[in-house]
Amino acid sequence: MKTYGLRDIIGPIMVGPSSSHTAGALRIASIARTLFGGTPPQVTFTLYGSFAATGSGHGTDKALVAGILGMTADNPEVARSFEQAEREGVRVELEWDTATVVDHPNTVDVHCEDGAGHTLDMRGVSIGGGAAVIRRINDVDVDVTGEHTSVIVRQHDVRGVLAHISSVLAECGVNIATANLHRVEKRGIAYTVLETDDDVAEEVREQIIAHPDVMNARIIPAMTVADTEPVPIPENADEAFARWDYTTGAELLALCARENCTIAEAFRAREEALCARQGVTADIDGYLDRVLEVMDAAATTPLEHPERSIGGLIGGEAAKVTASLQTGSPRRQLMDPLTAKASIYALATLETNAKMGIIVATPTAGSSGVLPGVLLALRDERGFSHDELREGILAAAAVGYLIARNASVSGAEGGCQAEVGSAGAMAAAAAVTMAEGTPAQALDAASNVIQCLLGLVCDPVGGLVELPCQKRDGTAAPLALTCAQIALAGVENLIPFDENVAVMDKVGRDMPMELRETARGGIAIAPSVCDFCGGC
Repeated sequence: MKTYGLRDIIGPIMVGPSSSHTAGALRIASIARTLFGGTPPQVTFTLYGSFAATGSGHGTDKALVAGILGMTADNPEVARSFEQAEREGVRVELEWDTATVVDHPNTVDVHCEDGAGHTLDMRGVSIGGGAAVIRRINDVDVDVTGEHTSVIVRQHDVRGVLAHISSVLAECGVNIATANLHRVEKRGIAYTVLETDDDVAEEVREQIIAHPDVMNARIIPAMTVADTEPVPIPENADEAFARWDYTTGAELLALCARENCTIAEAFRAREEALCARQGVTADIDGYLDRVLEVMDAAATTPLEHPERSIGGLIGGEAAKVTASLQTGSPRRQLMDPLTAKASIYALATLETNAKMGIIVATPTAGSSGVLPGVLLALRDERGFSHDELREGILAAAAVGYLIARNASVSGAEGGCQAEVGSAGAMAAAAAVTMAEGTPAQALDAASNVIQCLLGLVCDPVGGLVELPCQKRDGTAAPLALTCAQIALAGVENLIPFDENVAVMDKVGRDMPMELRETARGGIAIAPSVCDFCGGC
């Protein structure tokens, strides 16, 4: 099971509109580019499941092309990747296969070729939050998660090759975390996939391919450490991580009681220990400062400079609500300043997301307005400091990690309850922690949100992360504050946090495919929507 860290839950910082369909797709294509050895002159993407059903509206096609060109997820040029491909002479073909049944709804096959006989066939799966897993390379089943730096070696399946690879890594001071040999038949072509605790330099790759039975070797950097620096791994790294790690809400509460700390402090210590174990700098505050900067820009820019979204369904809503509260009759101003500001900031963030601006996935792009809506409103209306906002984000991450680990934050897997529901739970826990509530109250607040949004389906109109996504974010932010206040008042929950997460997971898995981000059910097939889209 993947070990989630801060950047997995609060992040990635990315171009919208969807963490799974945009950032995750880009990640898959960038891995294909690495395995191919550079940008291929010709590439074909075959999209399946939810990717095929809603990929155009989610910008999946643009993201795949951006990844194959070597762009990063936070590059504003992702929206114009097709134009860049044309300038570079890269021929791109897209196939939208909505009929073939695949194991995961966010699946894409990538075929690269250079016209000289060099080809690559790879299957990738986007698992939510911008993360991806590679399932197949040239008809060989593999499992490349991106949690660690990966070394992928294409070789002849003969005696001595694996020993050679291992000895090279050992001599270069690279510790192997996992190693797996994948092959179709004995003595044929095989792939050795190694995950390492350390970065792997180019000279290491050159030593590996020096063996006559090694055909190729590629290095895929770990996804979560792109903005960190390598450091030596302490001898007690595993023990330190074990002290601060937790896998359930009950374990988190016990940890906070044992260490006499908040859930934010517990997650900070866990992140520091996790990064130490991975051999990278944590730089927690530096990352949180960048997160807050991006959140602020995404939530405020549309108030002064509203723009229509890529799909044309939204744009200017946050400015309209702001104007109605500033100039309308007092009898028509139904929200107090705190909840109004939270809703406005959430609406604005989704506007930024829908025009492929830069946002922070928290935990996904489609739910990226909820947490900043709550945090920035508490800053503006209650005077919380920058440092307190950092602690709020860490508390949100502490809860989001548990949901991602034990259920899902992907709309394609669990419906909108997994996206906006998780974001609301995270925001409620953040608000309680910032208001000096107890760890138990923070989890009660998160549970309140999960119960209120249980069963919420994912039904994007036209396959776009615009409608009803924006209004759900705009209402979930005030809901998070309400749920936080109920918990702060001492109203306890009959149902523990862990049971709420388990129920949410089951409900999500029980949802029919039509209600999980395919745009084939729910509000996405209302008659007016079908008229607008020209038929369903």
